[in-house]
Amino acid sequence: MSSKAMKQPAALRAFTSAFIVIWLILAAFPFLWTLWGSFKVELDFFSLANWTNALTGARTIAETGDAFTGRGYQGAWVQEEFWRAGLNTMIVCFFVVLTSLTIGTLGGYALSRSGYKYTFWLLIIALIFRAMPPITLVSGYLLPFFELNLWGILPTTIIVLVAINQPFTLWMLHSFFQKIPKELDESAKVDGCTQFQAFRHVIIPVMWPGVITTGLFSFLLAYNDFAVTTMLLSKENQTMVPKIASFLGTTQTEGNVMFAVAAVVSATVPLFILVMFFQRQIVSGLTAGAVKG
Repeated sequence: MSSKAMKQPAALRAFTSAFIVIWLILAAFPFLWTLWGSFKVELDFFSLANWTNALTGARTIAETGDAFTGRGYQGAWVQEEFWRAGLNTMIVCFFVVLTSLTIGTLGGYALSRSGYKYTFWLLIIALIFRAMPPITLVSGYLLPFFELNLWGILPTTIIVLVAINQPFTLWMLHSFFQKIPKELDESAKVDGCTQFQAFRHVIIPVMWPGVITTGLFSFLLAYNDFAVTTMLLSKENQTMVPKIASFLGTTQTEGNVMFAVAAVVSATVPLFILVMFFQRQIVSGLTAGAVKG
């Protein structure tokens, strides 16, 4: 423990620790409550008579003979084939990340090493494009997709997601490339490398942390997207987020809303694991390009 921390009053340290613990509990409560409720029947988790039924599982015990049940997960994954939405999500995320990183890496490197004045304006245009609401951009794709019979399939959705997320990827990778001294490129050229060989054999190995960080953000943007995937995918090709929304539209049948609860937990757990495992890379991405005083 540092000397500065030792000098802090005990009451202040206790208050700080208590505040952090309470904040963590409040932040984690919605997910933990949803996780708990996903193993109950609907009449327990959404009980209007007594909210403690969600804890005790009175109706769950009466219907299944146990305090916990996997009906929600079975209904979502087997009956409603949520596994198809999970597979579609992985396909979309994989190709969005692969395409975005390929274009963003080459473009970010070129812009970071370019001495032309228009480089700045290209980045500004990209930033303006990214700041626009995605829903306003997607509407322009609908007419040609309908006319060319390309609506509802995964490839066109991947293309649109790449187009929307590419400015963000370009900006982030450009920021990482700027941190790498240009002397590395020049040293590689002196040793006989071409510009591309210097990029491939010298710069990219140094850039791997930045590439991984950018890939994580591209994955999260594609994984959590709702507006684009809802408008451009047919019911058969839905990804997980719009599929969950479709469960909520069938609440007239008892139990269907628990499909949504189970699907929410199923979709959230991979994100939780990913964020916990790559938290350092995500923080470095959030602070990329920050000015040091």
